Amino acid sequence: MLSGIKHLLLGTPLPTHQLAHERLNKLQALAAFSPDALSSIAYANQEIYLGLVIAGSAGLALSLPIGLAITALLVLVALSYFQTIQGYPSGGGSYVVARDNLGMVPGLVAASALLIGYLLTAAVSLTAGVEAIASAFPALWPHRVIVSLSLLVVITLLNLRGLRETGTVMAIPVYLFLFAYLSMLAYGAARAFIDGPGSLTTAPLPSVPLTAFVVLHAFSAGCTALTGIEAISNGVPSFQPPEAKNARRTLMVMTLLMAVLFVGSVGLTQILAVVAGPQETILSALAGGLLGRGPAYLLIQVSTTLILTVAANTSFAGFPRVAALLANDGFLPRQLSGLGDRLVFANGILLLAVTTGGLIIAFGGDTHALIPLFAVGVFLAFTLSQTGMVVHWWRERGRGWQLKAALNGIGALATGMTVLIVGFSKFVEGAWITILLIPTLVAGFFQVRAHYHEVARQLSLDGLAPLDKPTPSPRVIIPISGVHRGMVDAVTYAQSISSDVAAVYVEFEPGAGERIREKWEHWWPEVPLVIQPSPYRSTIGPLLDFLDETDQQHDDGQLATVVLPEFVPARWWHGLLHNQTAWLIKTALLYRRRHLGFQRAIIDVPHHLQR
Repeated sequence: MLSGIKHLLLGTPLPTHQLAHERLNKLQALAAFSPDALSSIAYANQEIYLGLVIAGSAGLALSLPIGLAITALLVLVALSYFQTIQGYPSGGGSYVVARDNLGMVPGLVAASALLIGYLLTAAVSLTAGVEAIASAFPALWPHRVIVSLSLLVVITLLNLRGLRETGTVMAIPVYLFLFAYLSMLAYGAARAFIDGPGSLTTAPLPSVPLTAFVVLHAFSAGCTALTGIEAISNGVPSFQPPEAKNARRTLMVMTLLMAVLFVGSVGLTQILAVVAGPQETILSALAGGLLGRGPAYLLIQVSTTLILTVAANTSFAGFPRVAALLANDGFLPRQLSGLGDRLVFANGILLLAVTTGGLIIAFGGDTHALIPLFAVGVFLAFTLSQTGMVVHWWRERGRGWQLKAALNGIGALATGMTVLIVGFSKFVEGAWITILLIPTLVAGFFQVRAHYHEVARQLSLDGLAPLDKPTPSPRVIIPISGVHRGMVDAVTYAQSISSDVAAVYVEFEPGAGERIREKWEHWWPEVPLVIQPSPYRSTIGPLLDFLDETDQQHDDGQLATVVLPEFVPARWWHGLLHNQTAWLIKTALLYRRRHLGFQRAIIDVPHHLQR
């Protein structure tokens, strides 16, 4: 039944050879990798507005200059990743570039920043999407957490179904958003040209002095518009051949669309003197001012919600890949490197979903509260990646390497300065959490790798003396709870592997053991039965005490084997009606460390009950 539900939700398993066919064309790839980058105008514009509105009309007058500065930074970063795709056609995210060119520690710092960035991208995109639709339907505002979590479940299931299906589904909201917003921006530009600029003098705005800190704060908040731009360079293997060429073209188109959407929306907001009301986003106010509150406005809000929801898909495409790379290098659990039934990194997807859900709940679904944690990690990863590319071109010294290195160097300098600005201006608002979390994650990575190295050392056959003496026949102990058909196969198997077989019964009530002995000796008189009293009505403790005692009586290294008879119910829910003693015994034996040098094997002999 559980397998049937899984196949219904996620689809039937795909064979490994089909992985080559699970590739995306340029239209699908733009839909799969660009939603975060394209939709970031929703929360980036909002953060610029919230950062400047406190200084009144003087602050809002700087919206467009700040937007243009961020767009220039966007172009620099895009050029850097365009070259990253060229230098790493097999997929070169910040982790790979920094690891290969700067060393392992910078690579792990970049990986930590990336993982945090992807996690926050998912949380911010979903909560911002809910805020967009709640601006049109204020009744949803108190229920933002529940709605965000519901959307998270949907996007998780889509990603677990597989790459191609995800790319196809994502195409609808992405291209709907582009159609709706580009049409609105074109109409707004025409309105601004015909009607002229608006005025903020009549709007009741705060009057906090405009300072350099306010400007830097707004700039750092608006830099979240650059999130998601790395996703294409990290996902080059997902493109159809020629992978690198298709990835570069898709990156160019995405960058152009990002610039038009960002500068266009910020510029119209300033030129038309748009001011948002309470419980409303600035883009909602812009759309309402241009289109009224009719169907066209609802289309804008719905398309914004949809693309912000699928913007989390950038994280679901990037996070599992970075986690798989780290797992392959031994810095994260190896389960994260394996492909699931649908040829996706299912464990990484589930880890991202659970952690994102925890963030949404912890921050009450408030995008503004999540944003300060955001940009530090993103721009730190950008800086390390571009610095690594400078070293890469210097080592390669191919045609035009000086120009390529210079472009990456300028990008690294610009994003490095942005990291300092963001860290300073948003430190007390929550950036300190990211700054503290990154070295913590790096330390955790080294602990994971140290564990794997220690396991490999202890399991190595190097230095082990040849096994030149025969292993003695095992001693077999059969814990029993009664005499029934489930015991038959277990006793028969035990006698087939050893002549030294004994059963043990843990007695809760005086006299119960003798009644069991009478039945036992009727069926297996040749197998001795030991009655182990348990005055505190515990099965595990007295059984382990008995095993320890018998171990001490055998100093010849004879292997102790515990054969567990276990009946298996016909239906899954029948198991809830039984006390699972066999499972408890297996767990206790498996994790009980042996200090006396004796070993124990555990053999489970199931008896399946009929329906």
